[in-house]
Amino acid sequence: MLNISMELLCCFNSVSYPEFFKMGGQQSSYTSGKGRSNQGQITFGYSLVQGKADHLMEDYHVAKFMRIEDYELGLFAIFDGHLGHEVPAYLQKNLFPNILKEEEFWSDPTRAIMKAYEKTDQAILSHSSDDMARGGSTAVTAILINGRWLWVANLGDSRAVLSRGGQAIQMSVDHEPSKEKRSIESKGGFVSKMPGDVARVNGQLAVSRAFGDKSVKSHLISEPDISPADIDENTDILILASDGIWKVMSNQDAVNIAKRFKDPQRAAKQLTTEALKRDSKDDISCIVIRFR
Repeated sequence: MLNISMELLCCFNSVSYPEFFKMGGQQSSYTSGKGRSNQGQITFGYSLVQGKADHLMEDYHVAKFMRIEDYELGLFAIFDGHLGHEVPAYLQKNLFPNILKEEEFWSDPTRAIMKAYEKTDQAILSHSSDDMARGGSTAVTAILINGRWLWVANLGDSRAVLSRGGQAIQMSVDHEPSKEKRSIESKGGFVSKMPGDVARVNGQLAVSRAFGDKSVKSHLISEPDISPADIDENTDILILASDGIWKVMSNQDAVNIAKRFKDPQRAAKQLTTEALKRDSKDDISCIVIRFR
């Protein structure tokens, strides 16, 4: 699919990964950056706000452009952790390097992403840390190549929404236990709203797909949904956000708010502010990428 040489792959593999992945996990954070495409400059901004729950911030992110010879990669992700921050912190450091180390990435990005998600999950499940074994994380990721080709992948209930001509297009699938009840039950698990009023796997996990969650993993589907898209002249904005946004606003609401600001950092900050005004209690995190 992508005409990228093996010499470029070797060049990429010589990059020191850690310098690109030192972001996220702050109590409150917002900033911006930019890249380029044949349509002009691409800009991004992000905002993370700790929720009202009685635990430390469990949302992490990646938002970065990096250049390899003539190719520019935009790497964006929201990782929404639960039962601790160890799994989302691990994903922040390791998931994108794992994807980009797959040789198939350059010819078949969808297959490479699928394989890297699986390998990363297996690494988390085999980790010796008790905190790592206990916790988990959702993930929504976006990889943008030369501002023209986009791959969105998702596990859990974080979400990616694309705007074309101001119209919201959901690029990911929310993995909710009630929607995948039959699959969970076929693996020996069950879905219950006890305790509380939210459907949970085995009465514990409020999403039906996630990284980690060793105690219920045998009852889950672990494959991500992957959606490719071409970025054309009608593409306005891409929003990645945790469910702290989507619990209190629709896809179109989020697009309408983001489009009011030419500065994507201001747009991201306004989205988290609006979610707080609408009484979102979870950690609230979003990235806004503006294409024009």
